[in-house]
Amino acid sequence: LDVLELAETLAGLSAAQLARLPIPDEVMPHIRETQRISSYGARKRQIAFLAKQMRRQDDAALEAIRDAMSKDGDAARKETAALHRVEALRDALLGLDGDAAMTELLAEHPHADRQRLRQLVRNTHEERKRNKPPRAFRELFRELKALHTLDADAAHAADAGEAADEPADLDDDAHA
Repeated sequence: LDVLELAETLAGLSAAQLARLPIPDEVMPHIRETQRISSYGARKRQIAFLAKQMRRQDDAALEAIRDAMSKDGDAARKETAALHRVEALRDALLGLDGDAAMTELLAEHPHADRQRLRQLVRNTHEERKRNKPPRAFRELFRELKALHTLDADAAHAADAGEAADEPADLDDDAHA
């Protein structure tokens, strides 16, 4: 019944919301098909079929989806903490000691577009002086978030790569 309820919830989500969830590739076409159906009886049968397909997945995959959807789940807490770090970094860049914060940021992220970041900081100061809408302020947040996301993805890929290498090394030792 829990899987059926989860299937019903997933069928009601938008494409953008689904993209943020760790949904296995085998299940995604079934979700899209369920969303396409509007007839009550047919939709109910399709949701039951979707739940059946989801039950074929391991429990860890379903738990990861539930956790990502949960507002108080671990994934939500990590995402909120990451956003708070980006906000704090933006505030540091715009503060009195912004040059030191920029130097530190560029040391941590050598691939960052230094000129673009400095321009956004200058534009944000100008917006505040002239009492204009915070367009550059928001754009600076998006740039910093993209930097943070890039580094988090790279770290995750490196961890996954190391984890994938370890079993291969063990197999080589066993065959030698």
